[in-house]
Amino acid sequence: MSEPIGSRSSTSTADEPRVGDRYRSARLRLTALLESIDDTAWETPVPACPGWRVRDVLAHLVGIIEDAAAGKIAGPPAPAQTAAEVDRHRDDDPQQLLRTWSVMAPVFETAISDGARWPALIDVLSHEHDVRGALGSRDARDHPDLVRVADLLTGGLADAVDVELDGRRTTEDHGDPMRLSTTSFEFFRLRLGRRSRSQVVQLDWSAAPDVVIDRLFVFGPAAADVIE
Repeated sequence: MSEPIGSRSSTSTADEPRVGDRYRSARLRLTALLESIDDTAWETPVPACPGWRVRDVLAHLVGIIEDAAAGKIAGPPAPAQTAAEVDRHRDDDPQQLLRTWSVMAPVFETAISDGARWPALIDVLSHEHDVRGALGSRDARDHPDLVRVADLLTGGLADAVDVELDGRRTTEDHGDPMRLSTTSFEFFRLRLGRRSRSQVVQLDWSAAPDVVIDRLFVFGPAAADVIE
């Protein structure tokens, strides 16, 4: 995924956590959730990632760190690369995968901080909530890191739609009549393709969004409604 560019800066300031620190926070939250689930839960399908089980999401998160360490990440991973990450860990013990993630991640977290690589954070946050959605957890939807990323993801939309998240205006008001009012969580999920076109149309718009809707999806939209 390309780094979000637009009306919001993706550069951390001295008084906020570094990208790697934010990644670690998401990793620890997801690890705490997964450490306690049983074998059946690991096999739960993930609606936001069609064809993947909970264990496959973890396989991808480990695999992308392996690929980064091997110098194989030069941009958004192609579908074939992502599939290979999942395939090589498809039959691994998921608890062992969690331990592998905890061992490999600190070096990765330092690297993404040094390079201010926000897409890595966006990826882990997306998959945290993919897994939470599959397992019925609604926790961390208002976490400050998610709110920060949602603000970043308004970048590039200011000329098409005014975005209001959690009651905050996040893009400049250019007098355009088109306005979207929603939560940071919902905006984050739709931008990353975790909502169908019909779900997005049903949000709080000031006018029918037909002319701007295709601008909203960094990935996606989802082929079917994703209910979380």
